[in-house]
Order: sequence, then C-alpha cells, then structure tokens
Amino acid sequence: MTTYNSIGKSMPRVDARGKVTGETPYSGDLSMKGMSHMKILFSGRPHARVKWIKTGKAEAAPGVVAVFTAKDVPVNEYGLQWQDQPVLCGPGSSKPGADVVRFVGDQIAVVVAQTESQAAEAVKLIEVEYEDLPVVTDPLEAMKPESPRVHEEIGDSNICVHYKIRKGNVEEAFAKADVIVESEYRTPAQEHAYLQPEAGLAYIDEEGRITVACGGQWTHEDQEQIAHALNLPLDRIRVIYPAIGGAFGGREDMSVQIVLALAAWKLQRPVKTVWSRQESILGHGKRHAAVLRAKWGATKDGKVIAIENEIVGDGGAYMYTTNKVLGNSTITSTGPYFIPNVKTDVYGVYTNNVPGAAFRGFGAPQALFMAEMQMNKLAEKLGMDPVEFRLKNALKDGDALGVGTPSPSPVTVVQCIEAARDKFQWESGKFTLSKVEGRKAESASHLVRGKGFAAGFKNIGFSFGYQENCWARIELRGKAEIDEVILYHASAEVGQGTHTVMTQMAAEAVGIPFEKVKLISSDTATMGSSGSVSASRMTFMSGNAIRGAAEVALKKWKAEERPAIGEFKYLAPRTTQFEPETGYSTPNFAYAWVAQAAEVEVDTETGHVRVIRFISADDVGQAINPALVQGQVEGAVVQAQGYAILEDYKTKDGYVLTDQLSTYLIPTIWDIPEKVETVLVEVKDPNGPWGARGLGELPYLPVAPAIAAAIHDATGVWMDEFPFTPERVLRALGRI
Repeated sequence: MTTYNSIGKSMPRVDARGKVTGETPYSGDLSMKGMSHMKILFSGRPHARVKWIKTGKAEAAPGVVAVFTAKDVPVNEYGLQWQDQPVLCGPGSSKPGADVVRFVGDQIAVVVAQTESQAAEAVKLIEVEYEDLPVVTDPLEAMKPESPRVHEEIGDSNICVHYKIRKGNVEEAFAKADVIVESEYRTPAQEHAYLQPEAGLAYIDEEGRITVACGGQWTHEDQEQIAHALNLPLDRIRVIYPAIGGAFGGREDMSVQIVLALAAWKLQRPVKTVWSRQESILGHGKRHAAVLRAKWGATKDGKVIAIENEIVGDGGAYMYTTNKVLGNSTITSTGPYFIPNVKTDVYGVYTNNVPGAAFRGFGAPQALFMAEMQMNKLAEKLGMDPVEFRLKNALKDGDALGVGTPSPSPVTVVQCIEAARDKFQWESGKFTLSKVEGRKAESASHLVRGKGFAAGFKNIGFSFGYQENCWARIELRGKAEIDEVILYHASAEVGQGTHTVMTQMAAEAVGIPFEKVKLISSDTATMGSSGSVSASRMTFMSGNAIRGAAEVALKKWKAEERPAIGEFKYLAPRTTQFEPETGYSTPNFAYAWVAQAAEVEVDTETGHVRVIRFISADDVGQAINPALVQGQVEGAVVQAQGYAILEDYKTKDGYVLTDQLSTYLIPTIWDIPEKVETVLVEVKDPNGPWGARGLGELPYLPVAPAIAAAIHDATGVWMDEFPFTPERVLRALGRI
C-alpha cells in the first residue's frame, strides 16, 4: 500500500477556526463605507402580464436612492443553461416575454435606500398593474397540447426536455419474464434550507471593476452571466466568494448577483442586500418534483431482463439545470444493474411552479427511488432476499449501462453491497432488532421495526459532451528550500471541506508539510476558472489541476527559478451526448457507487417513522481526508432522511404554502438517525488524483428507498410517494 504524507490523513479544516470564532465574514456580514441597501419586489403571482409599473411614490420615500425596473437592464435575460429568464420582469425590455411573470419569485423591481428598513418600506409603495394569465402547475397536465403555455415565445409546447433510451427488445423480453412489477411513484420538491440566505455586496473596486461579493458555486460562470446582462466585457466584472453558508446546488443559479451589480454600476456606490428566509424560499429553485412510472420484468432465477420507465420532472418556470438534472435521471433510472432491454422516456416540463434546480444528487435520488423500489418489489415477488437479488443483477466491469456503454471507472457496486450487508449484519430471512436504551420496540405492540436495503450510483462531473476543465496555479517560495507554497484556485467552499482537501493535495504534490500551503481562492480577478462546485467533481478536477501545476512549478524550482510558478489546466477525458433516439453515449468520465441499509421504527398509532440505524458504504476511490468523508456521509444521510420523512413542501395553484421554516420543517437533533455508520470502500479510480473520486452527493442517493423498504418490512405496506409523514403513513396503514 502506498504511503502518503498528507493524503488519507484527517487534517484539521483550514477554515475551522475562523468559522467557529466568528472571525470569518459571510456575505451577510460584509460592510463598506457609504453603503446603500437593496430590497426586491417579488411578483407574488404565479403567472401574469405586467401591464405597468409606477415607482414615483417609492422614489419619493425617505432615504430612497433609486428604483430600477426592467427598462434599466441592458440585456434583460439570464440563465445557467438557457437564457429564458428576465433579470427583472416588466415592460420596457427588448427581450420577448420579459413583461410576463411565471412564478411567485420572479423579480419586478429593486429599491436602493440608505437603510434596509427604508428600502423595505419603499418596496411596498411600488404600484403594479397585472393581467393574470392561466396557471398550470401539474407537469402531467402541462404536457398536454391544450395546456396553457408558460413560455409562448419558446417552442410549441411546455415540454422543454425529452431524453430516450432504447436498448435491446423490451417487448420480447417482457414476454419471457416470469414476474412483472408495475408502479407509479411520486417524489417531492425539496428546499435547500442552507444556513445563510442569499446575500451580497457589490461595489466598484480600485481598478474600476464592478465587484460582486456573494455566495455561489462557480465564480466565473457568475461573472459571465452578470457581464451578459449588463452588456459589459468580462474584465469589467469581478466576482469574489466570501464564506458560504452551504449550497447543495441551490446557489448554482443567479439570485441577487445581477441586480446588485446593476445597482452598484448605475449608482457608483456600494450596495448590499440580504434576503429574509421567506424571500429565499420563494426566490430560489427547488429539487425537481417527479412522477415516475415503471414496468420491470424478471425471470424466476432472479435476473431482471426488461424495464420500461417514464419520468416526468417538474421544471417549473425556467430551465435552470432541468436538462442536466434529467440527463442524470435518465442514466440512473436503471439503477446500478445490468439490464439487457431498456425503454425509457424522460421529460422536463415547464410549469408555473418555483423552478426545478440543482440539488444534491442532481436527478439521481428521484430515479433511484423508482429503481430501488422496483428491485425490492421484484425480490419480494420472487421470494428472494433483496440483497442477494441485487448481487445477482449488479453491474460489473465491462457491463453496458443503460446508455449502451460500460462505465469508464471501476465498477464496485458489488463491493459496496457486500460492505453494507456485512456492516449491518444482514441475514436473509432473519433480523435481530437493535436494542436502544430506554426503548424496546418489541415490548410495545404499536411500535414495529423493519430493515431495508438500497443501492445506487452517480456520475462525477457534468460532462454529456462538455469538455470538463479546471485551472490551478502554484507558487513555490523560498531560497535553498521551499518555505511556502501558495495555491491559487477558484473553487467555492460551501461547507464540504474542499479547501482543506485541496491544501492536502497541494502539500502532497509538492512534497512539503500541510502547514506550509496557503490557499488563495474564489476571485475571478486573480485566477482562472475552476468549474462549478457541483456534480461531486471538485476533488477529482482540482486534484488533477493541482498535480499538473505542481509538476510545472517543481521543474522551474529545480532550474533554480525563484519563485517557481506553475499553472495548469486539467482537461478530463472526453464524453459524448445522448444519441437522440437511443440514448447511446459515453456521457461521463467517472462514476461512483453506494449501498445502504436502514433500520426504522414505525409507530402504527401515530404514523411517526424513526430511523434507528443507518449504514452507508461508499466507494470514494481514495479518501483524501477520512474525517471529512465521514462528515459528508453523515450530513448527506441526515439531509436525505429529511427529504424522505419530514420535509413536506406544499403549494397550491402556484403559491408556496410552506414559505417559512416554521411550516417547512427540516430535521433537528431530535429527528436524525440514532446511529449513522460510514463504511469506506476505496477502489482507486485510474484517472482520479491519487485514485480519488467524488463523494458529496453519493451517500444521499438511495436513502429514501432504503427507508421505504424498511417501512414495508415493518408494516407490510409499500409507500410509493413520500415524504413519509405521519398522515401519509396512517393512510397507507388504513388508519385514516
């Protein structure tokens, strides 16, 4: 086994002291002399045409500096994938359709005042005349040709995405199947609920650049979108990330960045804004809700031979990342299994709901809920143990995925399944209830326990034909010996520990102690693009970029160049898009694998579900920092448990009913599993730095179906829709 100096060690987080002591500034902490404050007028309507806006009363209000509307935005459009969203909705814009609001969080106007309270009061004085338009909120209804259109100016229907897989001959295979399971599943939207709501400060820096200091996930992409909307060259825009209070995908899309930049540019003064929690819940995207229909067939010897899937994702009002999210749903809809015959159709649909956005797992949790539920139901119908059934069908090296090509990474789902099984002490047909001090489920007839199992996989990186890249610069300083290493890298730190891991990788690459590395990060003015902190990609991509930069710098150091500076842009292996009619492709350069087991307790009188014990076995390739890996696994399991059991996002006719954390409940210390155990499966990826893969999303993926299987084991009922709230559980049990 290779011995490393920094890799594989649980080094302390480089950002820990500042965050714990409160010394580290987050976006909402930023302040500057002469600073004004901004508040935004949201539409508050799911679908309407803005006939006119009157801002006179607001402009005359105490302390108001300026009011901006659509007519003030040079290029009134933005979007991470498609530029289909106005920066500000209303008349006076050259963009077709910019006078229409399409969800309750569309932005109408911004008020800048001397104080935050003055800006908030002035927003109430803006007068708007709306013409309400037909609202469509059910994606299945939105797909119909006669449905009201969300975007009259785009295409000829509300269907904005359609992917297909056509592999083998499904009809012939179903005819040979001994058992067939058909089901419809529904997975909910989910609020990111990150610690800090959207906030930022914009100002003109010493070189005359419009500078936006705000949390995000890709500094250079934010820079490009701001520059496009303001119709300015890239070098006139600077984006800096201060400390970020979590992201989980929810900061990939713009929120306050463009309007902050607009105000600072127009006024030539610093402008700050901080959203309330309600504004945050209304104003940023959610995990895609989905309807999933599945027909799967297997032979009596336990081989799955045919599947037919249909997935309909609620894209909400704008594209955001719907096309990419549902691309991942397409890939993972077959589960981590070798299926010779596949027919899958995946649709993304515009509605007047809050947009569907990136969220940890990025389309895989929805698809894997369907796939793993189907596997558990087939196992039951065949009278087989669900773990053994999975092992019979698990992908192996060289097996074709649903898209027709094998995984470019080592396929380790079998190792993960076995690791989770063994750690859980799963025995076919036998289950010993764990003893929890003060609680004995077997002594109370209304408390029943069960076990459940699920597995999954996910891509590393966005890919789908995009040339993945990541930049790094390393400076070696000293005379006879290297006294200091300065690493420049634009990667965002959203709580996952990536800055610590990058520091470790730089230390290892140069061959110096961890403490000698200084990281300068997240500033478009001094570094090249890192790509997004998403898709579980940053350890893989930054590590390869850092190794390349270190190699260049060390060559210069040996040539006695002082300081020795090395830059490197890593290009990941090439990938391909889906073939439109079959889905045939090599869409990703790496995959990671996971298996999980759960023990739950169900109170059949109240309907409450309590997770007692949870095992997660994840193949991370190489754990750069094992303590951070454990933290990522535990955090993912808790967040996914909230998705599965507790978080009940409710809307009606396009209006959000759960727009506060008092009505949208997330797990607290009293709700999390009593025990979460992490099992590291480390099979090195040949392309990963020191063999590492990505991890951030992996342990989230199959949590919901593992819990659903455990509920079924405890109660005998299958629950095909979640969250598994007490009301829903009691209804499934026939108690209400």
